[in-house]
Amino acid sequence: MARRCELTGKGVMTGNNVSHAHNKTRRRFLPNLVNVTLQSEAMGQSYRFRISAQALKSVDHRGGLDAFLMKAKDAELSPRARKLKKQIGKRLAAQA
Repeated sequence: MARRCELTGKGVMTGNNVSHAHNKTRRRFLPNLVNVTLQSEAMGQSYRFRISAQALKSVDHRGGLDAFLMKAKDAELSPRARKLKKQIGKRLAAQA
């Protein structure tokens, strides 16, 4: 399973461990990924995602999954999230 957030695209970063003697060894900074179930109000059902804790805060701040996906750039989203964004857009256009 890829270590990448499905909504924000946040992934693994690399850097150095620096010892007291200033020896540098390579290390990986892993994103804080959590499995969550988010409710889509437009679609009327819930979806499971593997997203970062920061993305979960962003979804809550923007007012839910639908609002987050409508504002998100397609390049950052996973293929599954892009498909859901398209479906939500169609559903919202039909309701309007």
